[in-house]
Amino acid sequence: MAPEANTITVTLQQVAKMIDHSLLHPTMTDDDILEGLRISKKYSVATACVKPYLIPLAKKELEGTDVLVCPVIGFPHGNSTTQAKVYEADAAAAAGGKEIDMVINIGKALGGDWEYVADEIRQINQAVTKHDAILKVIFENDYLQEEHIIRLCEICSDIGVGFVKTSTGYGFVKQPDGKYSYNGATVPHLKLMRKHSKPEVQVKAAGGVRTLDDLLHVMSLGVTRIGATATVAIMEEAARRGITKKPTTVEFKPIASNASGGY
Repeated sequence: MAPEANTITVTLQQVAKMIDHSLLHPTMTDDDILEGLRISKKYSVATACVKPYLIPLAKKELEGTDVLVCPVIGFPHGNSTTQAKVYEADAAAAAGGKEIDMVINIGKALGGDWEYVADEIRQINQAVTKHDAILKVIFENDYLQEEHIIRLCEICSDIGVGFVKTSTGYGFVKQPDGKYSYNGATVPHLKLMRKHSKPEVQVKAAGGVRTLDDLLHVMSLGVTRIGATATVAIMEEAARRGITKKPTTVEFKPIASNASGGY
């Protein structure tokens, strides 16, 4: 007997609104950013994810659309002081960032200083929500063990953040041979995060979600947002597969268990 197909029912808008279009590579010029914002508008994604200095440009270019501006804080390593991260988050939300992605202090999490970690997340969440914005908390799972991920989900649930997020897309881990590799969002970690976060806390997958099949698979796990640079390829494939404005049932190929890759 053939295995049961993996299927999900979606609309084209639901696919688009799963996407935070990532414009975060350090080498991107203003021209690159403008092209990325054009793509964000064309496909009406959820947000354009930008570096903080680009908030005014992104806000101007996205005016009149429903695409939100999503700046990143303490990115990508999360090692700024709490005071600096709070200031950056407050300024970003005040400047028009409607969703704020921040990186935890990874060393403090690995060292088990959960009081520090929780206090920092709480202060940043307060700085963001006072401007009617929401906070996404980036764990950088490549550096963590399951027990760290579970504890972070519990902390974020207690505080009431908007999202928990797997990765920055830039947390490369040095291997014994001296080369760097990166897993990013993995199915086991996404299942773990969904299981240990309160229902009202959403889950964002970032790092290696590059295809429509990847998006549909994580969506089936309860993920409500992805970080992606492959937006054009994903949306074009959705159209080719017959996904329209009306609910469409489609099959998807599951993510391979050993899949890895950058954001």
